[in-house]
Amino acid sequence: MKTSADLVRDYLSAVEREASALPADRRQELLADLAEHIEVTRAERPDAAIGEVLAELGDPRTIAATALTEAENGAAGAPARGGATPRRGKVHPLAPLLMLTLSMPFMMVFPAAPGQLFGVLFRVIGAVLLCTSVHWTAVQKTTGVLLAAVLPSVIIAAWNLSSGGPAAGTPALLANLAMLALMAGTAAWLWRVRRA
Repeated sequence: MKTSADLVRDYLSAVEREASALPADRRQELLADLAEHIEVTRAERPDAAIGEVLAELGDPRTIAATALTEAENGAAGAPARGGATPRRGKVHPLAPLLMLTLSMPFMMVFPAAPGQLFGVLFRVIGAVLLCTSVHWTAVQKTTGVLLAAVLPSVIIAAWNLSSGGPAAGTPALLANLAMLALMAGTAAWLWRVRRA
């Protein structure tokens, strides 16, 4: 008897076979999106049979045909779900973007200990919400977390540990504003490329 993992692997292999005409990167993105959708659906509905979850996605041929049509038309967006209604996120896509972006001004306005702690918490929670959101692909999520959370944190830590460190003044303000611009730009990009 096949396990749930075997059924999922067989399903994804069938989609990959049927979508072999797609460019490799688009095919991998399609498979990653489907795998993520299966994983999230199973987490949300643990009692649902894996066959039911796969049936909701649709026939692998239909998914591949729709993806090929989208690729030929140059259409961007989510892969076909075989007629199933797309899963809606529980958190509005603006929530992680605001948390990531507002963590920096919060840290600038309240530089004392609790302000720094809340700024870091905003950044971490925003990154987690971004990573668990259904509104972006895995590549977009990774890019967003790297540019809006990891890179600013590394640069700020390096700045504070260097000789130019925590002393206030114009260089510190310019560095903070540059990080804010990077985070806001990343959030704007993520907002523009989000899925409905």
